Amino acid sequence: MVRRKKPAVLLPNLLIEDYAAEGKCIARHDGKVIFVEGVVPGDRADLRITKSKKDWAEAVALNIVEKSTERVDPFCDHFGVCGGCQWQMLPYEKQLQYKQQQVEQTLKRIGKVNIPAIQPIAGASHTTEYRNKIEYTFGNKRYLLFAELGNEAISGLSNVAGFHARGFFDKVVDINTCYLQASPSNEIRNFIKTMALQKGWTFYDSRAHQGYLRNVQLRLCRSGELMVNVIVGEDKPAQTKALLNALLDRFAGITTLLYTVNTKWNDSIQDLQPIVFSGKGYVEELLYGSSPDEVYRFKIGPLSFFQTNTAQAECLYRLTAQAAALTGQETLYDLYCGTGSIGIFLSRKAGRIVGVEQVAAAIEDAKENARINQIANASFFAGDVIDICTDSFFEKQGRPDVIVTDPPRAGMHEALIDSLLTIAAPTLVYVSCNPATQARDLQRLDSLYQITLVQSVDMFPHTHHIENIVRLTRR
Repeated sequence: MVRRKKPAVLLPNLLIEDYAAEGKCIARHDGKVIFVEGVVPGDRADLRITKSKKDWAEAVALNIVEKSTERVDPFCDHFGVCGGCQWQMLPYEKQLQYKQQQVEQTLKRIGKVNIPAIQPIAGASHTTEYRNKIEYTFGNKRYLLFAELGNEAISGLSNVAGFHARGFFDKVVDINTCYLQASPSNEIRNFIKTMALQKGWTFYDSRAHQGYLRNVQLRLCRSGELMVNVIVGEDKPAQTKALLNALLDRFAGITTLLYTVNTKWNDSIQDLQPIVFSGKGYVEELLYGSSPDEVYRFKIGPLSFFQTNTAQAECLYRLTAQAAALTGQETLYDLYCGTGSIGIFLSRKAGRIVGVEQVAAAIEDAKENARINQIANASFFAGDVIDICTDSFFEKQGRPDVIVTDPPRAGMHEALIDSLLTIAAPTLVYVSCNPATQARDLQRLDSLYQITLVQSVDMFPHTHHIENIVRLTRR
C-alpha cells in the first residue's frame, strides 16, 4: 500500500505576534500556537506548516506579505542562506531585547524558580568581525539559491569555499565576504580556493568521502598572532607543501601555519595531530582584567578550546568575578574549567583556585597557562568532578567557598548536581550557553540555593545564542 503524501497546509497573511526562543517567533491560527523561523514580530507572512501537533505547530515563511517596522536590511549578501547569522534583519538593540526576554521567560517557564530583577544584558561593542576563530569548508557541491533551481544552465557541481548550507551536510554555500572575522580571513580562504582551481586540485566530496581540499581553520588573536590550519582529505605531500609555501609568501601575517590530514568520514580533528609547517605551533591570546596592568596570556593550540569572542569573553569573566563577590581569601572551585581561562582570570581575586575538567589535554593546557601567567595559587585536576571531589580531596585542597560551573550546552549531569548539593558551597555561580538546560538544573538546585543574580552576556551578535550568568546563594 502506497501512502499518499498529505497536501501542504498553507496559512496566508498571518501576523507574527512575538518572539519565542531559539530564533523562532510566534503566530496564531485557530487557537494553535505556530513557531516560525526567519521572521520578526510585526511581519505579516504566508506560512507553510512543516509539523503539526494538537496545540502547536511549526512553519516556514514562504513570503513576507508586509514587513515589520522593526526590520532592517541585512548587510551580508549571504544572509538567510548560510545560516551563520540568523538575525541581521533585526536592529542590534532589538536582538538584545529579545535575548533578555528569552532568558527571563525560560528561567520562569522551565526552571519554575523565583528570580530577582534581571540585570541589563551586556551587549557587544563590535557586532561584526568579532570571532577570533572561524572554519571554512571546501566542497564540490555548491548550494543553489532558490532563484537558481530549475535553471539547467546553472550547475551545483562546482568547487566552492564557504560554509555548510543549513540542513545539508554535503552542500556548501560559496562565500564571497564573511563579516564574522577580520582581515585577512576572507583573503586567505579565497586565495586557497583560487590556487586549488588553477592547479586542478580536487575539493572534498562529503558523500563519496574523497577529495583533497577539505577545511581551513583560522585563529586571529588581538595579540596580532594568526594561526592557519589547512585540513586536507588526502595525504599529498607535494601539493600540501606547494600550498603552504604559497600561503607564507602571500600572507606575511601568518605566525603559525599547520596542516592536518583527515581521511575520516567526519570533520572533527580532535583525535588527529596537526603538523606544524611554520611557526611555533600555537598562538597567544590576551585578556584584560579590571585594571590596565591586569593582563592574562593564554596559549592556544590548533585543538584548544577558547571563547570565540575575545572581547565578550573579557566581559563574561569580569561579570562572573563580580557575581562571585571575591574578597581575595576564598577557595574557588572552577568546574568544567577547560583550559583554565575563568579560574586564571579570577585568580588574583581569590585565595586559591582549584580547576576540574574531564579532558586531560585541556588540563595540561590549563597548567601551562597558569605557568605563563605566573599564577601560583591555582591547581588543575583531570577527571570527573564526582570522583575527584571527595572528603580526602577537600582535606588537601580546601572546601570551596565559591564554585563556578560552566558546563556544555547539555548542562550538568544529575549526579553532579547531587554532588553540588552535598558539597553545599556558600556561593555557586552558574555560567551557561543554554538557558533551557540551565533552568532545568536551577530547579534541581532550588532545594538548597536561592537565585540572587541573573546577568546575560551577548557573545554572538546577529545570532540567537546567549550566555547567561546566575549566582546562587545557599539558603
